Amino acid sequence: MQAANPYIFKTKPYVPGKPIDEVRRELGLKSVIKLASNENPYPPSPKVLAAMARAAREVNRYPDGGCFILRRGLARKFNVDDDQLLFGNGSDEIICLAVRAFAAKGGEVIIAKPSFLVYEIASILSGARLHQVPLQSFRYDLQAMRAKVNGRTRIIFIGNPDNPAGTYITQRQAEDFLRSVPKNILVFFDEAYFEYVHADDYPDTLGLMKKYPNLMVARTFSKMYGLAGLRIGYGIARRDIIDILNRLREPFNVNSMAQAAAAAVLADEPYYRKIAQEIHAQRLYLYRSLKAMNIAFEESFTNFILVRAGADSSVIADALLNKGVIVRDMAVWGLKGYIRTSIGTPAENKRFIKTLGEIL
Repeated sequence: MQAANPYIFKTKPYVPGKPIDEVRRELGLKSVIKLASNENPYPPSPKVLAAMARAAREVNRYPDGGCFILRRGLARKFNVDDDQLLFGNGSDEIICLAVRAFAAKGGEVIIAKPSFLVYEIASILSGARLHQVPLQSFRYDLQAMRAKVNGRTRIIFIGNPDNPAGTYITQRQAEDFLRSVPKNILVFFDEAYFEYVHADDYPDTLGLMKKYPNLMVARTFSKMYGLAGLRIGYGIARRDIIDILNRLREPFNVNSMAQAAAAAVLADEPYYRKIAQEIHAQRLYLYRSLKAMNIAFEESFTNFILVRAGADSSVIADALLNKGVIVRDMAVWGLKGYIRTSIGTPAENKRFIKTLGEIL
């Protein structure tokens, strides 16, 4: 057998939610809904689909390696310089590039536990030493994370809002934490779900970046904007940080259709504001329904909800699966007894509640 990087065997592959077609085939079901992967249940806007169709006619050519049109659009939208932006094959790639660049073998990374699994996987594969700080009441324990900082610390990851908890840290908490962390440590805010947040005290990280040059922000077009199948995300940071990451980035890492779709999203914000309103309304519907069933849950600022389903979440998740409702069993996150459900369409959410009630 060929020799391999020994760190590979210290981690497990990321396991995504099962596709709808696979569940249909396996279980012989006619109707299946997927609420396992925090996806937008609505298709992209007509303008975005049209942009994708135009881009499809030129896929015989390599994509723009610099994402020029999208870069210019985002720079205007967020009032940042063009060279403060980095694009990736999903925001996952931005996370992995940051770890490879700044926390290779010998460096240390601090994350919450549980949190987005890619932070852990990327750190272990790079040979970094990982410190996992338990959530307190499903919220970041920033004081305990600060206590883990030492001379070998290279990156601190903060999911805001976090996955799987759905909670967020405030502007004041973010600034207090940044003030306490040495400026040679990259503080990486993963804001994949920030478009779903309805809270006046959610951090203005781009504003904070002007004061804290060690701050980096990653966002994605997968969640609110419904481009999960195209895989496109972006990072914003000081230009010298972006320059380092661009040296690691593979050429043509963002495909042509993804670039065209993401650029079209920026010109069709009203369509997505309506989706955000609908998701918010459905989140409230799920809250009311779960409360009526005496089922505990965590208040979420995302498009998913962490639900206390029972003593054995795996049994509940399997029972839902057998009835054509795919949710995420949180036992793999160390949250036995919890499932995570995405917020779907009204019909999907009603089916989830009805099926969960039948099972319990």
